[in-house]
Amino acid sequence: MTKNELISKVAGQTGYTKKDTGAVIDALVEAIIDTVASGEKISIVGFGTFEATERAARTGRNPQTGEAIEIAASRSPKFKAGSAFKTAVNA
Repeated sequence: MTKNELISKVAGQTGYTKKDTGAVIDALVEAIIDTVASGEKISIVGFGTFEATERAARTGRNPQTGEAIEIAASRSPKFKAGSAFKTAVNA
């Protein structure tokens, strides 16, 4: 499903216009990104949890040359599905 298809589906279920629904979805995504980027965790009961995880620096290998390379530490976004979401997917 694309973003436009999601907007159409939500607009159809709520009765709001596609323009208003698109603005709400854009605001939701932006709020999630800003919150997780600032280091906070977002929990939506029944849906899941968004958070940032730390990845330590490590030594890797260049697959073409076999040469050891240093991979810098980084932060990575993580999503963990809630139990209601998992149940719905597995039903």
